Amino acid sequence: MSNAKPRSGLVYLILSVLVIVCDQLTKYLVVTHIPYDPLGIEVLPFFNLAHVYNTGAAFSFLAGMGGWQRWFFMGIAVVITLVLLVILYKTPASRRYSCMALALVIGGAIGNLIDRALHGYVVDFLLFYIRTEDFFWAYPTFNVADIGVSVGATLLIIIGLFSKEHKESRA
Repeated sequence: MSNAKPRSGLVYLILSVLVIVCDQLTKYLVVTHIPYDPLGIEVLPFFNLAHVYNTGAAFSFLAGMGGWQRWFFMGIAVVITLVLLVILYKTPASRRYSCMALALVIGGAIGNLIDRALHGYVVDFLLFYIRTEDFFWAYPTFNVADIGVSVGATLLIIIGLFSKEHKESRA
C-alpha cells in the first residue's frame, strides 16, 4: 500500500493557459485586422467574424450601466477563479474530466478578466446567425474565453448528473 499523495489537478492548468493564449491571440488578430463592426465579415452563410465590445457579461447582461459593472464582473471572475483553483488543487489529477472542466472555466474567466482589466470591455468576434428573406436571428457574439467557460460548465453539469466517479465520491 502506497502512502503517496495523489497528484493534484493543478497539472491541468496547462489547459487554462492554452485557453488564455488562444483567446488573447484571436482577440488581438480581430482588433488589428477587422474593423469594428457588429456584423463583420461573412465567412459562411451562417457565420461572420465580427468585432464588437461587450461591457456586460453573457448576452450583454448589464451592458451600458455606467461602468460599475466592469469592476463587479472583474471581482466575480477573481473570486470564481480562486475558488476553482482551490477545487482543482483538491481534485486528484486522475479525475481528468473534472480537472479539464475546471481548467476550461478558469482559462475562460481569466481570458475575459484580462480584457476587462486592460480595456474595460471584452472583445467578442464569433457571430452565428440565421438569415432568410423575411427573418434574421443572431446568437450573441462571443469569443474563445466564452467557449472555455461554456464547455467547462457544461462538462461539470454532465459530470455531476451522470458520472459514476462523481456519485461514488458523494457517497
